[in-house]
Amino acid sequence: MTRWRFDGEITGLGTGSGVRIVVGHWSRSPLGEFTDVMVEHADGLRILLAPSDAVRDFVTATYTFDRTVITPVRYTRSGDSRTVRAGDLHVRFEVGARTPLGHLLNRVPRTVAGAPWFCSVTDPIARVVLRGVRTRGTAGNGRREFYGAVDQRRLAGMSATWCGENLGVLTPVDPPVRFGFGSTPRTPAVTSIVTTIVDEPH
Repeated sequence: MTRWRFDGEITGLGTGSGVRIVVGHWSRSPLGEFTDVMVEHADGLRILLAPSDAVRDFVTATYTFDRTVITPVRYTRSGDSRTVRAGDLHVRFEVGARTPLGHLLNRVPRTVAGAPWFCSVTDPIARVVLRGVRTRGTAGNGRREFYGAVDQRRLAGMSATWCGENLGVLTPVDPPVRFGFGSTPRTPAVTSIVTTIVDEPH
């Protein structure tokens, strides 16, 4: 059995233009520290912005896109502000207060929250409480993926441009993005997460 573990944050946000954005910033992973961005346009076009071929290949083995772009992806933080620059996309967002779910998640020990067995237990709850969100599922190519959320904070504000055009105000992630089973909550938020991908030999 091969097991990959990714520790980081997933930020999901919607915009007034209809563009929905999911930013994955991984501080620890088998691929080192990196950030990737998934973008779905109002017309349904799904684009992956990845910093390397290795990241692109790993992500596209799990999620579905209409187009992929290899480009430097820079993720910086200053206090509660986060800035992401990736090719045609520039995003700045402000992290706000912990959500009620975040308070609950924060009480669960990290070693438990990230365990695949615990993700299996919480999956039926996540499907009901957070529309479109799952904590376990098939990751493609015979792999299984488990999302262990350990904290969550609301987004307090956002500004974003695509190809220099303003994407509008911060909105819920609606309709839900269609990259894969994990999706992202409807309410714009940054979720601290431990992701485990398991590849079991046949």
